[in-house]
Amino acid sequence: MSSGAVVVGSKLNEPKVYLETTIPSYLVGRPSRDLFVAAHQKATYDWWELRRPEFDLFISQFVLKEVRAGDASCASQRAELLQGIQILVASPEILELAEDLVTKGPLPRNAADDAAHIAIASAYGCDYLLTWNCRHIANAELRRAIQRIVGQYGYEVPILCTPVELMGYER
Repeated sequence: MSSGAVVVGSKLNEPKVYLETTIPSYLVGRPSRDLFVAAHQKATYDWWELRRPEFDLFISQFVLKEVRAGDASCASQRAELLQGIQILVASPEILELAEDLVTKGPLPRNAADDAAHIAIASAYGCDYLLTWNCRHIANAELRRAIQRIVGQYGYEVPILCTPVELMGYER
C-alpha cells in the first residue's frame, strides 16, 4: 500500500470487512413496514449475529460522520454499535483516489462519501466492503469502472457485497 496505510491490532487470518453506513443503520433502524427493507434488516441482523465473529471489522471517519446524522436516538444507537471497531484513516492519497472515482470514474458528485468508502476499503486491503448501497457501491454495472480507477493506484477493490452475499455456504 503506497499510501502508508497500516492496519494495527487486527485479528490474524480473519477476512477484513469494511462496514459501510447502511449496515449499522439497518441494525438499529425501526422495523420497516416495507417488505423489501424489512428483509434487508433481517438479513443484516442475521449476518451480524451469525457471521460477524468470523471477520475483522473496520469503519472510517466517513462512517462515523454518517451514523451520527439524523434522529438523535438512532444516531446514538448506531455510534454505540460501532464502539470498538477499528477506524481506518484516510490519507491524502486515499482522498485523491476517492475524488478520482467521482471525476474520472462512474460515481456522481453526490456520492463522494460512497467513493471514500470504496477508496479506504481498497487502500487498506479489505477483503469485503459490506453495504446495502446498491446504487453506488455494490453495483455490478459500475464494478469495472471502479476497478479501473482503483487499479491505477495499485490497489484491488474489495468484494462489494450485501450481508446476504456474505452469509457463507454449507460445508
